[in-house]
Amino acid sequence: MSGCIELTREGLLAVVTLSNPAKFNAMSRSMWRQLREVFLALQAEADLRVVLVRGEAGNFCAGGDIAEYESFRFERDSLRAFHEEEVWGGLEAMLACDIPLLAQIEGNCMGAGVEIASCCDLRLASKDARFGAPIAKLGFPMAPREAALVAAALGESTARQMLLAAQVLQAPVLAERGFLHHLLPPDELASACLDLAQAMASLAPQAARMNKRTLRQWRQQGEAALPALVAQSYDYADSPEHREGIAAFMAKRPPVFP
Repeated sequence: MSGCIELTREGLLAVVTLSNPAKFNAMSRSMWRQLREVFLALQAEADLRVVLVRGEAGNFCAGGDIAEYESFRFERDSLRAFHEEEVWGGLEAMLACDIPLLAQIEGNCMGAGVEIASCCDLRLASKDARFGAPIAKLGFPMAPREAALVAAALGESTARQMLLAAQVLQAPVLAERGFLHHLLPPDELASACLDLAQAMASLAPQAARMNKRTLRQWRQQGEAALPALVAQSYDYADSPEHREGIAAFMAKRPPVFP
């Protein structure tokens, strides 16, 4: 078994660490399965408010663990099972998570790393981080669901640049194109991510989860999602969280959400 997904809790914050440092945190098959299990468990934690996703030892994720590829990539059914069950199982669990996800990106963010980062709601990166998906050099395309995910997050033009020209892009370029929300000096990234995570954890948790569900349904269904969303989106009217937020504003004090 190569690498693991580490989960720690710090109050209202959970930290998910991609850990395979000898391979710049490349994702092994077991890590994809663990990623799914971790996010299914996090989704069930009602008191959790933010999840920080990061890599170990100065890199986010350098892609897939290529050393494993010969054991399954050259047979159609095993290749399909890898992408549609293991990889997409992990990514789908992240996408289905109602808790806000914050990515802390440094060093290499390639292939699988770009896919995992694309599942996060906010992305902070060090100024020297590098992004790409140069799998054309390995002789295979990105799987359809994964390519659609990346294109939606990066923009189709940037996805084409990565996939068709195998270009590696620097963090400032992806910040200019809207994929990254903030750029930090390398020695400030971790503290900035923690500060942002703590600030997000102080906000209304029910509202955050509702916003994520609304955005997810809109992404999946477009305008067809609106009737169902409208029908269920105002049930929070008498909730303690709603009342606390308005009361705190009127009293000119910080809100304290249950």
